[in-house]
Amino acid sequence: MNQSPKNIGIVGSGLVGALLAIYLRKAGHRVTVFDRRPDIRTVEFTGRSINLAMSNRGWKALRGAGIEEEVRRIAIPLYQRAMHLVGKPLYYQPYGKDGEAIWSISRGVLNRKMIDLAEAAGTTFRFGEKVWDVDLPTAQLFTGETEKGTWDAWKFDHIFGCDGAFSRVRHKMQRRSRFDYSQEFIDVGYKELTIRPNPDGTHKLDKNSFHIWPRGSFMFIAMPNLDGSFTCTLFLPFEGEVSFEALNTREDTRAFFSRHFPTVMPDIDNLCEDFAKNPTSALVTIKCYPWTYWDKIALVGDAAHAVVPFFGQGMNAGFEDISVLYSLMETYGDDWEAIFRAYEAQRKPDADAIAELSYRNFVEMSTKTADPSFLLQKRIEKHFAEQHPGLWIPAYSRVTFSDRPYREALEIGDQQEAIMKEIMQMPDLEARWDSLEVSNRMLELLREYGE
Repeated sequence: MNQSPKNIGIVGSGLVGALLAIYLRKAGHRVTVFDRRPDIRTVEFTGRSINLAMSNRGWKALRGAGIEEEVRRIAIPLYQRAMHLVGKPLYYQPYGKDGEAIWSISRGVLNRKMIDLAEAAGTTFRFGEKVWDVDLPTAQLFTGETEKGTWDAWKFDHIFGCDGAFSRVRHKMQRRSRFDYSQEFIDVGYKELTIRPNPDGTHKLDKNSFHIWPRGSFMFIAMPNLDGSFTCTLFLPFEGEVSFEALNTREDTRAFFSRHFPTVMPDIDNLCEDFAKNPTSALVTIKCYPWTYWDKIALVGDAAHAVVPFFGQGMNAGFEDISVLYSLMETYGDDWEAIFRAYEAQRKPDADAIAELSYRNFVEMSTKTADPSFLLQKRIEKHFAEQHPGLWIPAYSRVTFSDRPYREALEIGDQQEAIMKEIMQMPDLEARWDSLEVSNRMLELLREYGE
């Protein structure tokens, strides 16, 4: 790395902040991380999370930092979706080719590990230090116990805002002229629940599957942990006939799970207890631009581009931000203004693309995965991809099992969807979905759309 050592501040000790610290220390910089929260390693992790799904982009970033194998030891590979439909047998949908998997990791376990690794690399962490203000032109942070009390000033060469969807650093940037910002909440919230392990510590469900109970406007998911438990998430509208608003008592909750998720009945008492105890959280998409201020300030991860979690790409996209930043640091050396300009220009279109893809995947996971027509379409696509692997890579695989730009996955995915819309109109398709005639028609349409 051909850079002069700098004094760098990071706001936020979450996954993105900790990984960025490791990369900056690798480049020879002095790094201090501030977080208003206490050290997560000293407190019990609160019940408002969704298990992480590490995929290719995340692993690539961890590999670049030299910590991939450390993290794999706390992750479980998931090779398929396990679909729990009402009145139908359990069935499985493989994610990709043989051996391709996403990896389930507890957010709390990973965050603790990342802070340990960043600290071992020489990062200084200042927990319980709330940032009240940021002076953008001089790259100064101001911290203190209260907003009205005495503040400490911290001067840096560069500051990175890794402080999440409601970033204090971005809030300061928003007050400048010509800063574009939008936030959009969906009307579905989520609540974390737990399926406990068997008495012998084994998993009650298949541990190498991502379990989904799709129910149209709502769904329940479960991802495995190393201790034999599953971290579950209930996604449900805030208001309406079937909603969080309608579940006011333990009896309401028990009846709801009994009716809609009968296969989790052995854990119903535990689920009802978690339901009453854990908070209901909102889901938001945040877009903004620019992500940087001259050569002084840059936003990374959710602070720049929060997305809903339905493609499992929030963490992966944030980690990929860091891979791109580090590559640009190698390219431009000490020209931090060029680094920041190239970073936001390259990443912004991809961030917008994964925001769109993430919302669409909610519709797919909750509604379409139980639709026979959709399942037939996926069988046709999988069969064609096996015959012509260079011509047809599904959008999911482009996002999850490659590091090609998200915008490319969106564009090609839209083209493939248009092709499949025509294919699904072919007569007697159920009986001849794997025929040469269907494959030839797909080849024709591919040529037409490619012209």
